[in-house]
Amino acid sequence: MQLKALILFCFSLVIGASNANAQESRARAGELVCQGGPSVGLIVGSSQRLNCTFRSFETGRRYTYSGSMRRVGLDVGVTSGSRLLWLVFSAQSRVKRNSLAGRYVGASGDASFGFGLGANVLIGGRNRSVTLQPLSIQGQTGLNLAVGVSSLTLR
Repeated sequence: MQLKALILFCFSLVIGASNANAQESRARAGELVCQGGPSVGLIVGSSQRLNCTFRSFETGRRYTYSGSMRRVGLDVGVTSGSRLLWLVFSAQSRVKRNSLAGRYVGASGDASFGFGLGANVLIGGRNRSVTLQPLSIQGQTGLNLAVGVSSLTLR
């Protein structure tokens, strides 16, 4: 448990410093919550399907996305599912349907023994008009250890 806390703390320090200036001119537009199904780590990588919902803070509207998360790196174990949460930032506080569609790339790590936590540092998107808060928090159940380069694709 202490190792997980240390990993999350390190991610937050790195991202906090690099992300502060980038978000000064952006408004918190909403949140993106993704539910992932079962996943099996294949030592050098994994792939997981996601069902995601964006909720606008300004209007309360909800938009759904399908997605996939791929990881290349150390990935050993099995999880029965996961839940990921990002804050969404935009030049305007109002985000249109399909604005989040695109590809996001970065680093990720998670560990589970029963219940587990993880962090995903992902940057990207369509036309860079909308960005996900680079640090997401992930909760999952299973037995696994995973660290590597990840990509998230939203459709």
